[in-house]
Amino acid sequence: MTDSGIKVICSNKKATFNYFLSDFIEAGLVLTGTEIKSIRQRNVSLNDSYVVFKNHEAFILNMNISVYDKGTVFNHDPLRTRKLLLNKREILKYEQKVIKEGYTIVPTKLYLKKGKAKLEIALGKGKKLYDKRETIKERDDKRNVARALKRK
Repeated sequence: MTDSGIKVICSNKKATFNYFLSDFIEAGLVLTGTEIKSIRQRNVSLNDSYVVFKNHEAFILNMNISVYDKGTVFNHDPLRTRKLLLNKREILKYEQKVIKEGYTIVPTKLYLKKGKAKLEIALGKGKKLYDKRETIKERDDKRNVARALKRK
């Protein structure tokens, strides 16, 4: 837990590898009781999840929140579609970028802020294969430099 009261639950490392990310924004989530309990236990995955728009509302698909182990018959569906809480202006802005410029909206981080679950989403432009190779090369170079400095 940091000084700002933010506790990161999980992050989407594949998003930075597969997309050029820009325009980060914080969104709230509409959750049920067992979902928030499962999130607090860190039983969540953002891999392969993405945001879509329906009737000027934002929804996240394929976000896996595991079933709460102490839940009853009223437990939630792990892969259900969840609504995101955004302002109308923000939704319109992002929706226009997706439609006109071909961006994808990708969740990058899920965290607790003052006890409430928040999702950080970003506009993503897909990387080509040669861009991914460049990313791998840069990461390997940084690792080799760090090893060389550690030896000396």
